[in-house]
This record gives sequence, C-alpha cells and structure tokens, in this order.
Amino acid sequence: MNPGPGPLALVGSGEYLAVMAGVEGALIEGRPRRYVQIPTAAAPEGPDRLQYWLDLGAAQAERLGVEQVPVVVRDRDEAGSADLAALIDGAGLIYLSGGNPQFLARTLRGTRVWAAIEAAWRSGAALAGCSAGAIALTDWVPAVRSPGRAPEPGLGVLPWLRVLPHFDRMRSWAPDLAARAAAGAPPGTTVIGIDEDTAIVDLSGGGRSWQVHGRQQAWILAGGQDQSTDQEDRAGQPYPAGTNIKVDLYK
Repeated sequence: MNPGPGPLALVGSGEYLAVMAGVEGALIEGRPRRYVQIPTAAAPEGPDRLQYWLDLGAAQAERLGVEQVPVVVRDRDEAGSADLAALIDGAGLIYLSGGNPQFLARTLRGTRVWAAIEAAWRSGAALAGCSAGAIALTDWVPAVRSPGRAPEPGLGVLPWLRVLPHFDRMRSWAPDLAARAAAGAPPGTTVIGIDEDTAIVDLSGGGRSWQVHGRQQAWILAGGQDQSTDQEDRAGQPYPAGTNIKVDLYK
C-alpha cells in the first residue's frame, strides 16, 4: 500500500450487498485482500443480528474473492482487546456496518481497536462506514430516532461533515433530522444526505473530494455559513451517480 491515508467511503445503505460490490471491490483493489468487517453498531440488537451482518459480509467477501476478517466488538471491554485489535493488522478494507450510531461511536472511541483502525487507514487501508458507520466517522452523532437526546461526539475522521444516510427515506421516519443537522452545523461544516444503495467515495483519503456511486443520489444541504430556515432550501442540491462533490467549496 502507498503511504498516507487510504480511500474513504460513506454509504447510505447496502453494505455487503451485490448493489455495493462494485464500490467495495474498488476500495480494496490494489490492497491486501483482507476485508475487516466490524458489526459493532448492531450489538445492542443481540447475537442474531450480529450474525446477520457477519453472514452478509461473508457472502460479499466470497463475491469479491477476498478474505473475510470479522472483528466482533460488542462493548468497550472488547474494544480494548489487544487480540481483536491485532486482527486489523494488514487490512485492505475496514468496514463499519449499520445499527446504532451512538453506540458504535461510544464503544470504539479512544480504544485499542479504534487506534488500530485509524492506524491502518492512515497507512493506506480503505475505511468505509454504512448508515450508522458513516455517521460515526464524523464528529456529530445524533440519536436518529430520539430527537430529544443530544448528539454525541463521533470518531472524528471527518469532523467537517455531518452525514444523513438513508436520505431518500429519512423524511418518513426522522422528518426533522435534516433540519436539526443543517441548522446546528457550525461554519465550515458540510451536511451531506446519502440515499439508499448509494455511496460517496474519496479515493485520496482526504475527505474533501468525493464522487457519488450507486443507484441514487447524494445531497448537499444548507448548513455552516448558510443558516436558511426555508424548508425548500433544506431539500438540498442533488448529486447523481458519477458526479463529484468538493467539500472545500462549502467552507
């Protein structure tokens, strides 16, 4: 792998499914064929749900012809495990899958496992997050279905972004979340909505030059210096697959 950070991907939904195989394959291309899969965000839902993600991940690894490396971290004690952290060594792609974003960020933040993930990414491994995983990679992690609960810090890889996955469906089950994200974003922050089965990818790893992939769109919402309260403005600017998003334009 080349020195420096590896590619980044933020995914609205569809991790480990055939619809995202092209994105995941491109992320691991030219890197070690070790696909590290971390289902921590689903741990509060119990062992059956964890196994669901592991089974999907195994199928995707087989589809891509790479080695599945499950790293099952269910709490902060396990996130401090040297043995689990060691599994991340030599990764080509590290993926944080969906579930509860606050639980994910709270469980990994400041732990040995997170230090191993960050070190591997900074050394050239690709790093991806889907849904909860995408939210947790920023520094603003809302309780998506509990509007009254305060946002929590994330993992801090992309502190200048706020990410809203499942954006095409979000208005039906979290109708005020986009408004909360945009209205509270400090100057220099970009609020990005990502539709289902859609990803934004930065092959440089810098987190500011993204390309949209998948079957739907990404959206730039009002935020940062633009504090408009007009509901139509909140709908954002769409970016279909194949288009580029330069985040530094929104500083």
